[in-house]
Amino acid sequence: MLEIINQETDPFYNLALEEYCLDHFNDQEILILWQNVPTVVIGRNQNTIEEINAPYVQEKNIKVVRRLSGGGAVYHDLGNLNFTFIINDVSGAKRYDFTHFTRPVIETLARIGVKAEDNGRNDITIAGKKFSGNAQYRKKARLLHHGTLLFASDLEQMVQALNVEPEKILSKGVKSVRSRVTNIAEHLHEPMDIMTFRQILTETIFAGQEHEKYFLENNETEAVRLLRDEKYKTWEFVYGASPPCNLIKKAQFDWGNVKVHLNVKKGLIENCMIYGDFFAGDDVAELASQLCGVKYQEDCIRERLEIVDLKRYLPQAEREEIVKLLSQ
Repeated sequence: MLEIINQETDPFYNLALEEYCLDHFNDQEILILWQNVPTVVIGRNQNTIEEINAPYVQEKNIKVVRRLSGGGAVYHDLGNLNFTFIINDVSGAKRYDFTHFTRPVIETLARIGVKAEDNGRNDITIAGKKFSGNAQYRKKARLLHHGTLLFASDLEQMVQALNVEPEKILSKGVKSVRSRVTNIAEHLHEPMDIMTFRQILTETIFAGQEHEKYFLENNETEAVRLLRDEKYKTWEFVYGASPPCNLIKKAQFDWGNVKVHLNVKKGLIENCMIYGDFFAGDDVAELASQLCGVKYQEDCIRERLEIVDLKRYLPQAEREEIVKLLSQ
């Protein structure tokens, strides 16, 4: 088994690295341990709009990226350690056998005096609280299994970044399964930093096995960066790949109440309807129609409204308050 040494904390690069290794290391079995700067990682089948608290994510400069595997949205920061196994699984025996991959984590924690257990689905818990979520992606005979390990993450920021009011969105995507969470560091008998924990985990995984530490060649690093730029960093992959969803936006202004229904498909506003007890100028259905085809992003909505005579339809409205209503 190769241990690929990766010091990058760019989430777009790290997810591209997983895919590159899956595709280019043939039959070689691989372990990667890695960390990200503050990031929300969206599951393959999820609607990005639904899973993030967009104003908070933007304010805190939290990255948003989509991964290959299914499952729910998770939060990463430098207090979180991620692990990736890529193995051969011709028979499919290891597919959904999460315990095969989580066992070394549980053994590592036992070594440092912490009792952890699988919850029977895809999480590992300590005293009933989740600290690790796991997911898989299969490509032909190759299986990629990855998981998170909350060691000393900012749990308050995690809650805020993933905080979405569910009654405001109806989606055809897969909902996140959110649980009560904990950090490993909270359960240690003696203080330990994340790098020491990482070393103990590595020793446990490779106990009794020969393994090689591998650093990517320059041409391999460039290939990963190209995949990052052409796929993982693109709006089309992060947002455009989302399942369709219907959003309901409401706001009360001095000049009236406004309710907007948006249908978003492949990250674009496909349909828009505006309702309320306000006094309009021209038919607001014309205003709504001019939003169709626009990317569901704050900057794109603002750009469109800058070329629309908003006062013609909503004489008392300010452009920026309508932008905020639609995008947040």
